[in-house]
Amino acid sequence: MASSSQSPESTDTARQFTTTHWSVVLTAGSESSPVAQAALETLCRSYWYPLYAYVRRQGHSPEDAQDLTQEFFARFLEKQIFRQARPERGRFRSFLLTSLKHFLVNEWHRATARKRGGGHTPVPLDTVLAERLYSREPARDLAADKLYERSWALALLEQVRARLREEYAAEGRSERFEIVEQFLAGDESGLS
Repeated sequence: MASSSQSPESTDTARQFTTTHWSVVLTAGSESSPVAQAALETLCRSYWYPLYAYVRRQGHSPEDAQDLTQEFFARFLEKQIFRQARPERGRFRSFLLTSLKHFLVNEWHRATARKRGGGHTPVPLDTVLAERLYSREPARDLAADKLYERSWALALLEQVRARLREEYAAEGRSERFEIVEQFLAGDESGLS
C-alpha cells in the first residue's frame, strides 16, 4: 500500500510488482479492517487448492478432503493462526503446510466425523473445479509435499496471468493479450 508521503513515481513502481505474500500475511494479521479482510481473502484463494490437493494426496476421498480443507480454514481463521507466521522463520507456504499437517494429525486423533460446514461460516471453495484440477495432476507417485508446492506455483502463475489480462483490458489491448497469452508458460500449444 502506498502512503501519502510517496511520490507518484514510487506509487507507479509499486503497482508494477506483485505484492509479496509476506506483505499480504502481515496485512491480514493487522487489526480488523477492510484491507485486512481483503488480505485474508487473498490468502485463502491462493492456497485453498494446494491444501486441498495435499489432503487428497494423503488418501482422503474428495468429500473428506473438502471437509478437512474447509475445517482447516475455519480453524486457521477463527484462531488467527496466520498471526503466528513470521518472515524470519521461513516461507509462509511452509508455515501453512506445517499447520495443515498438525491439523490433520489432530483430526485423525479425534476421529470425529463432522458434516461439512459444522456451524462455521465456510470459506467458499470451488470443489467441482478442485476435483477437475486434481484429476489432471501427475501420476500418483508425486509426493503430497511436492504436489502442494507444484499446485501453489501453478496457482500463483494463474493469478499473474489474470492480473495481466486485467491490465491489458484496462488499457484497451485485450486482443493483444490474447495473442501474447499463447506464448505464456504453461500452455502446451507447441508455439515458439
